[in-house]
Amino acid sequence: MSAVLDVVLSSAFLAAVLRVSTPYLLAAFGGLVAERAGVSNIALEGQMLSAACTGALVAGYSGSVARGALCGVGVATLLGLLLAALRLELGADVIIAGIGLNLLASGGTAYAVFTLLDDKGGTSGLKSGSLPAVPLPGIESIPVLGDALSGQNLVTWLALLTAPVIAWLFYRARFGFHLRAVGEMPDAAASVGIPVRRVQYTGLALSGALAGLAGVFLSMGYVSFFVRDMTAGRGFIALAAVFLGGLRPWGVFLAALGFGTAEALAVQLGTLDVPPQLVSTIPYAMTLVALAVYAWRRTRQTGGEVAAAA
Repeated sequence: MSAVLDVVLSSAFLAAVLRVSTPYLLAAFGGLVAERAGVSNIALEGQMLSAACTGALVAGYSGSVARGALCGVGVATLLGLLLAALRLELGADVIIAGIGLNLLASGGTAYAVFTLLDDKGGTSGLKSGSLPAVPLPGIESIPVLGDALSGQNLVTWLALLTAPVIAWLFYRARFGFHLRAVGEMPDAAASVGIPVRRVQYTGLALSGALAGLAGVFLSMGYVSFFVRDMTAGRGFIALAAVFLGGLRPWGVFLAALGFGTAEALAVQLGTLDVPPQLVSTIPYAMTLVALAVYAWRRTRQTGGEVAAAA
């Protein structure tokens, strides 16, 4: 028990929590924006995976990390727009369309890597480079926090800044008011002149971009190469964080951070004398518990509303 506490209370664990939480935070905020626009983004997993693969390949062949990151985010944004077109123009079921895009991304990335590199596993033979870390000279001397915060990846800091930016967007910016109006009452929004479809397309594009940044971090920040299906369900866990957070920016932030903490704990416990089967289940078990709590809260809220109406 003391060994576990030593791990949890260390600066290395705090640094790992921030690093591991980065893709959850970005993908969860992407899911939140889409949900507020009235279209659930089930394709977060595929958008992350496509961005991770594209970023690593473009960076490796062009020699530019920035170009790779931009192309990765761009591909995920296009997938967000494709999901919007399938739903809004063709009337496709958003869940089926999202799952289809996820399957397309899984097969498409594997095919692209094999075609270009003749490798079924990933891009480890291609030098992709990594996104830069950000040293913080002013706080390096602070115990625990200095070692944990200084040297984090640039995308990690962007992920941490996303919460206040999204909160400002939702509750202070005109576009945020339009987005929430469209998601809650599209007919009423249209009646007062809000361009419903344009707002939804913009929301889905922004959602894809955030998921793409999460994917780029996985292949160019978390590690420096792409591995087949390296998202490993993070997009679905991020979607769970959206609902666990009550569709509110700071709630989603805390939920995503919680999932990141669970995964970081699993990684750290893997170095101790703990059964690996138990360790590997921690993030997924926490996801199931979180969804159960969310369902219980929704049931209580619905029951209370029914009782009040009676």
